[in-house]
Amino acid sequence: MFILVRCMNLRYQKRLAAKVLKCGENRVWMDPDALEEIAEAITTEDIRRLIREGKITALQKQGVSRARAKVILKQKKKGRRKGQGSRKGKKTARMPRKEQWMIRIRALRKLLRELREEGKITKTEYRKLYMAAKGGQFRSKAHLLQRAIKMIEERERE
Repeated sequence: MFILVRCMNLRYQKRLAAKVLKCGENRVWMDPDALEEIAEAITTEDIRRLIREGKITALQKQGVSRARAKVILKQKKKGRRKGQGSRKGKKTARMPRKEQWMIRIRALRKLLRELREEGKITKTEYRKLYMAAKGGQFRSKAHLLQRAIKMIEERERE
């Protein structure tokens, strides 16, 4: 058994409701049980009354899900997604030369201090190596140690 429902054109009412609700026509919801009453509403005041009665309402704005963004952030915290394809800018933009220098020189100076305090190098050797480090002669701690060992060997030979 088929029930035929008379198709009503509620475009005008929808437009009026959108204006009153200050939203787009797509967000206007009309109660399917009150369609005949809505069709009879032809003034803005009629529409306002229907809104008060809850027969016409504005649907909630649709948001953008942050679920995927949260997954990506979780991965980035673990250190993933940092490969070549994800990088923008030069290597020095991600870690400036000055910061690289600061990290390296602090490590070198700490090593020199330890060597001097342990008595492995003399004060004069310390000063020479310190100034060489300041001049940027060493790439790493290993490089500095290599030079320090050479100095120690030369001192012991004499």
